[in-house]
Amino acid sequence: MKILLTNDDGIKGEGLRYLAEWCAVMGDVTVAAPKFEQSGRSQGIVIKVPYEVVLSAEYEDLGIASYSVDASPADCVRFIADRVGVDYDLVFSGINNGFNLGHDIAYSGTCGAAFEANYAGIKAVSFSTIRGNTKKASEYLPAVWSFIIGNGLLEYSGMLNVNIPEEPKGILVTEQGRTFFRDHFVDAGENMYKAAVYLTRSVDGPLDLKYDTDAVLAGYCSVTPLLTNRTDHDALKKISERIKK
Repeated sequence: MKILLTNDDGIKGEGLRYLAEWCAVMGDVTVAAPKFEQSGRSQGIVIKVPYEVVLSAEYEDLGIASYSVDASPADCVRFIADRVGVDYDLVFSGINNGFNLGHDIAYSGTCGAAFEANYAGIKAVSFSTIRGNTKKASEYLPAVWSFIIGNGLLEYSGMLNVNIPEEPKGILVTEQGRTFFRDHFVDAGENMYKAAVYLTRSVDGPLDLKYDTDAVLAGYCSVTPLLTNRTDHDALKKISERIKK
């Protein structure tokens, strides 16, 4: 099995190191990760200026070839798919230092790389966990992978978004939840503003475990199948029926 690893925390990211250590025994692994942190870049790409791509020694100790890419996580996948010429079976993105849940998926560079992999026809899994928990989350990867393979999830979906809480009670297949975080912009002086994150909901309220946000709050690892196609098929059907009348 040929696996490409990437992330949005950068090539020196702790979560990527743990992911690489786990994947090293699974097959032929390549790392292509941003030179610097690219959190919040979503599926953004660089299109008008050249950017640096160099071979890195960061994962030599694991026998893994790696590339440092001075661009976004999506660019890492785009470059490898176009220039390296390897027919990858999977792209793993993460382990992100921070959850990617609900509407935050749209902002996530971790998920953006997985979406880009799907654009290239490669199945992908993005992994995230609560901040400061990447080491512990990596110890749960075999259980998650066993669940994914054992239930054939990648036969049904080209992309899975996995969020691992600190002490997982188990694994639930979920749908994308609602907004969990919002930014409040704080005046930093001299026409400068800084985003300060705050919760949009009480963590003590009633939970609906069909959502990724609620499942993780309840202590479960969530696995959410996602689509790159953003067509609202329900609306499309209703509009088409109305136009025909």
